[in-house]
Amino acid sequence: MKIHALGTSLPSHSIAQSDSAEIAATLCCENDQHRRLLTTLYRRTGVKSRHSVLLDPIPVDDVAGADFAERHSRPSHSRSSHSRSSHSRPSHSRSNGAIDGEPAPAGVNSAVATSPFDQQTFYPPAQHSHDRGPTTGQRSKAYRIHAAKLAIDAAMDALSQCEIAADSITHLVTVSCTGFQAPGVDVALISALGLPATVSRTHVGFMGCHGAINGLRIAKAFADSVPDARVLLVAVELCSLHQQYGWNHDRIVSNALFADGAAAIVGSVGEIGRRQSAIELQDSYSLIIPNTEAMMSWEIGDHGYEMFLSAEVPDIIRHATNDALSKWLAKSGLTLSDIRSWAIHPGGPRILDACSDALNLQACDLESSRSVLSRCGNMSSPTVLFVLKELLDAGRSAPTLMLGFGPGLAMEAAIFS
Repeated sequence: MKIHALGTSLPSHSIAQSDSAEIAATLCCENDQHRRLLTTLYRRTGVKSRHSVLLDPIPVDDVAGADFAERHSRPSHSRSSHSRSSHSRPSHSRSNGAIDGEPAPAGVNSAVATSPFDQQTFYPPAQHSHDRGPTTGQRSKAYRIHAAKLAIDAAMDALSQCEIAADSITHLVTVSCTGFQAPGVDVALISALGLPATVSRTHVGFMGCHGAINGLRIAKAFADSVPDARVLLVAVELCSLHQQYGWNHDRIVSNALFADGAAAIVGSVGEIGRRQSAIELQDSYSLIIPNTEAMMSWEIGDHGYEMFLSAEVPDIIRHATNDALSKWLAKSGLTLSDIRSWAIHPGGPRILDACSDALNLQACDLESSRSVLSRCGNMSSPTVLFVLKELLDAGRSAPTLMLGFGPGLAMEAAIFS
């Protein structure tokens, strides 16, 4: 399948990692030692900034959104002396229309924020050690408000690049693991973009950070099997909706890494539009690494989706990746040394280091992965498409190997020429 265009989209506002750490301390830290450890962990992630829909104003004409914002812009109550009161949210005068100690108007926020604590209103500081923040229902409502816009922006970017009519798309593949709704993002895309009402819809749900590779596999199957198929793939994730409260190392690592974003590709077997395709998806690979089921999980809890990530994961990747990929590539007459560029999902610095060790990579091979991690954080499924786009924009040569990991412990890969 030829890739004719790759579009991306980020929420309008971002937050510096240092500011994010300050906010996280009010949600997770129970004492000064926790605060010091959290600050160090956030600094070591390789992330400098992240984007979140929770920093964006909610449209004033969105009645549900305005109600949602108002319910989550309440001033926090002071804590009792035995419930982390030394880390309560400071009071700042705001320039966004709120009075000190009063909530900001619904839908007004970070563009004029004066401190990290003015940049979002969704997560109030923890009131006690058992506080777990917004419910899954409240987080799901935020997904319904924000996910479609981000997906639509990425799809419009891709469609505009290859200059084809939206009503010529025959297949739509959507990917997401951070929210559910019905009608879903696919229906919103059809309505907003003017896709045919008869477009074939397929959703890849809850597969985690490698979900876009699963989506590419499905898109290629459609393109290869249906004459004149034109496939639009859209991956959208709102990871910031699942910030976890309380002192738990695994969840704090997730809090420090994940962010929001969307990416889209347009693909077909033949050339379409005025722009010649830059790359072609040749093949893909999937492996559940034996005896690793407990090493990573992504589960729906009462207060958002909860990530568990074992400290053993980097070592498992380090030991399993080279042999598995070598055997797969050999079927196409390739070796690891034939790969000219690498689109590796930046799950975190330790994951990238493990891949580097396993595959004998040079620092330049991971420049794009580390660059995306630094600027955008880990956006789950769209992230690897951001990395691929950076490689294409830099003119990096093929073959290109795309690689991601997720619960299972699963390895997903794709090869582009």
